[in-house]
Amino acid sequence: MTRLYPRMALTNIKNNSKTYIPYMLSTTITVTLFYIICSLCNNDDVSKLWGGNIIQSYMGFGQFVIAVFAVIFLFYVNSFLIKRRLGEFGLYNVLGMEKCHIARIVFWENFYVFFIAMALGFLLGIILDKLMYLIILNILNASIPLGFYISGRAIGLSLALFGVIFSLMFLNSLRLIYKTKPTELLKSDNMGEKEPKAKWILAILGIICLGTGYFIAVFTKNPVAAVMLFFVAVILVIIGTYLLFTAGSIALLKIMRKNKGYYYKTNHFISISSMMYRMKRNAIGLANICILSTMVLVMISVTLSMFIGVDDAFQKRYPSDYNVTSTYSDRSFDEAVTGIESGLEEQGLKTKNNVTYRTLSFSLAYDDEKEEFSSDIHNYSTADIITAINDINTFIFVTLDDYNKAMDTHEALKDGEILVHSTKNQLKDSSLDIFDQHFEVKKNLNSFMMNNNLVAQIASGHYVVAKDIAVLEKLCQYQTETYGKNAGTIQSNCFIDVAGNYEKNKDAMTDVYNSVQDSVYGSDSDMSTTLIECRAAEDDTFGVDFIALFFIGVFLGFLFIMATVLIIYYKQITEGYEDQKRFEILQNVGMSSKDVKKSINAQVLTVFFLPLIVAGVHIAFAFPFLYRIMALMNLYDLGLFATCTVGCFLVFALFYTLVYKGTAKLYYGIVKK
Repeated sequence: MTRLYPRMALTNIKNNSKTYIPYMLSTTITVTLFYIICSLCNNDDVSKLWGGNIIQSYMGFGQFVIAVFAVIFLFYVNSFLIKRRLGEFGLYNVLGMEKCHIARIVFWENFYVFFIAMALGFLLGIILDKLMYLIILNILNASIPLGFYISGRAIGLSLALFGVIFSLMFLNSLRLIYKTKPTELLKSDNMGEKEPKAKWILAILGIICLGTGYFIAVFTKNPVAAVMLFFVAVILVIIGTYLLFTAGSIALLKIMRKNKGYYYKTNHFISISSMMYRMKRNAIGLANICILSTMVLVMISVTLSMFIGVDDAFQKRYPSDYNVTSTYSDRSFDEAVTGIESGLEEQGLKTKNNVTYRTLSFSLAYDDEKEEFSSDIHNYSTADIITAINDINTFIFVTLDDYNKAMDTHEALKDGEILVHSTKNQLKDSSLDIFDQHFEVKKNLNSFMMNNNLVAQIASGHYVVAKDIAVLEKLCQYQTETYGKNAGTIQSNCFIDVAGNYEKNKDAMTDVYNSVQDSVYGSDSDMSTTLIECRAAEDDTFGVDFIALFFIGVFLGFLFIMATVLIIYYKQITEGYEDQKRFEILQNVGMSSKDVKKSINAQVLTVFFLPLIVAGVHIAFAFPFLYRIMALMNLYDLGLFATCTVGCFLVFALFYTLVYKGTAKLYYGIVKK
């Protein structure tokens, strides 16, 4: 008797291979990806790489996301399998088998799936982990070590996570079996369905949630505000999607049914009536497919854009080979500039396009009621700043002499006149009042001199050319009186480029940078007000964030694609068995086989591609929102992001269609039986 249950469990898995094999494959892939990401996160060799700690911190986040995903996804699939087999368990119960015996069979089925998935998952994980590690080393131009690495910690974490998941799934299966009566188990596949009710309040709430999420995505102009509101918009769109698929679809079909002229036609009558029940059963699954498809598209398009656009972002962040920034009166500024120039000369390198100028930067909030810029921002609480973040403007003042030298122009200004270059929104008036100082805008500039002020590029920034240094000093005094310890100071900025081939000169420029840093900072580097940046010194580590995010995006994108395919697969099987009975009934009442097939095919196509269409709408509304967030990472190439987004959608749509064609064969094979 002891061996009976393991044998029955193995036989059940073989007999239900169409449902169990995809389940075991998806579990194996999830185990593989979780092992790889845990291994990379705990690999000491990765931490020794340039930027390795950053990569591992992102991998740690990905490890958490995959763990949460594994719990939700495997529970969803396991619940589907158990519900499909309730009738089989009911038959066992009627034939004399007690529920405790059924529980033993289910236990052994779970054990077999767990053992096979873990064994194959670890095998694939260990093999692919080395491949992923080599790819990271290749991207970072690091040396390739010999040997093979197996992470005991990754194995332990995987066993613990999936052991808990399978234990909980087993307990959930017992709950379903024990709470249902034998006759209900036996008739679970044949129980009639009540007509779904139109839940108008939920449908309207879904439209409101979706509309609010779209509104935030489209009309949030400030990138910082976009980051703050990102999760709010995402949650609203997810809630709205579920409500529209579950309640909105039924409500729409009810409205269509009330149109007598449209409804009482053979094709429409059958389609609308059947679609109501189809949407009732599949709404959650379709919403899941839609959300997962959207996640795939967002993950892949954003991380791919980051990975491809890393060079452009690097140039934006470091517009020159050297950048020295210091307070106006700091002697170390001259020492740093002189040290760089003499160091380069010793290395036999020449400088070009050197730019030096002074700036004064501060932020003001635009008051719509008074139609003026206000300095009350220093009294704002965190909540006030979040509320008014779209109204915050950054001003960067420079002197006319510095501007003319840098741009090789001959502009002239009278007292009280300024030149303005705006990065986002132009000033609304031809005049500017700041700290009780009145300025007339003589001219709006189309370009400005080299700078690395990212705040001005991200927020609404205005570069202002004033007559002389006295204007900046006066504004600095007013700012200090208003902002106190939060006030900024006049800064000196120097941008130095090196002539010749960048790659050949890279090591020499890094040596000069290190030497100057040691000379200027000494042992009091934290006390110095001079910041020295070198493009060559940051070249190897700058793209590490993007590389790590790209890997996480690929990992999670692959997981979400796998989940999408599996949900589609099981949905097709479920609908196949349900439509098999409907197919027979419709033929018995007089419809031809051709008409029935045409009607069902139209419904399947509509239901199947609805999530893809809605996911496309989600991406279209999210596009400007995501682009503004990417601006915080110096990614301003709109064309690149648009190309990646459209390309990813088209590739995913092709993949989605291929999945449909593959699963449709299985569906029609079941229906025709």
